[in-house]
Amino acid sequence: MGWGLRIAAGALTVLTAGSGLVFWGALRVMAPGPLEHAETVVIPRGSGLEAIALTLEDAGVVESPILFLFAAKLQGPLKAGEYAFPAGISVDGVLEMLRQGKTVVRRFTVPEGLTSAQVVALLDAEPALTGEVKAAPKNGTVLPETYHYSYGDSRSALVERMQHAMTQALNDAWKNRGPDLPYETPQQALTMASIVEKETGVAAERAKVAGVFVNRLETGMKLQSDPTVIYALTDGSGELGRALTRNDWKFESPYNTYVAAGLPPGPIANPGRASIQAALHPEKHDFLYFVADGTGGHVFAKTLPDHNRNVAKWREVQRRQSGGAGNGDTPQD
Repeated sequence: MGWGLRIAAGALTVLTAGSGLVFWGALRVMAPGPLEHAETVVIPRGSGLEAIALTLEDAGVVESPILFLFAAKLQGPLKAGEYAFPAGISVDGVLEMLRQGKTVVRRFTVPEGLTSAQVVALLDAEPALTGEVKAAPKNGTVLPETYHYSYGDSRSALVERMQHAMTQALNDAWKNRGPDLPYETPQQALTMASIVEKETGVAAERAKVAGVFVNRLETGMKLQSDPTVIYALTDGSGELGRALTRNDWKFESPYNTYVAAGLPPGPIANPGRASIQAALHPEKHDFLYFVADGTGGHVFAKTLPDHNRNVAKWREVQRRQSGGAGNGDTPQD
């Protein structure tokens, strides 16, 4: 039973004693309010009852601040936050929402494959969050997912939730990893997952791409992954904004896998759960090369001559298309 019904029931007795005013007030509390359409209102933290009443009046949610105050003083504590009030909501309904803290649930989505600097930029652009992230977390430490939050939550607290989620996801995946993997630590697997994430956006290809890089590691080949070159050139800040050149492949950096052997020192992006799974359960095959096929996916090859033929086909596709380049390997010299 809502507050208005409770007070109305009690007011029947009072009315018998002549207190018709109380009963009239109870009916007003339960009556539809003046709000003509749904309205989102923020009740700031630390607001007293009078401030809340005036905020609601200014937003058109309640007509009489005095009536609201009268009813609110008979209720429990009211909670601050962002509220979505429906059209015509009564004072009783407003108080019920404020008492239970039925605030708006917001969503913040971290896409797979962003660097941490890019994630922080997205957080900075969210006006409903507060505070600042003083330093971007290390790449690979935040899990791309959709996170729920409320108006006024802090950016740093949301980052901590992302980091906790990644730690949990990586630990769980590492415990259930496949056999005979070339990783000594979960961090190395995470680094591989970040490369897989940047190399393909096709879900069905992730395990196959991971298998290519595992084969290269096991045969002593350099990984020669273009996204690692981009990461080295941009210092992990984001996209390069142009096509890679042969001179770029020679850029001296421990992250440039055309120059440095083995895995980079750390992740080049924040991989999602699917890429982590692919890195820890790579497909078993004999492929050592892959290149874009012009349809959004890749074509794989076991030998360098076959790969170079695939590259020639991809270049022909590029010449026919108006633009756009895919991930994957460039021709081997």
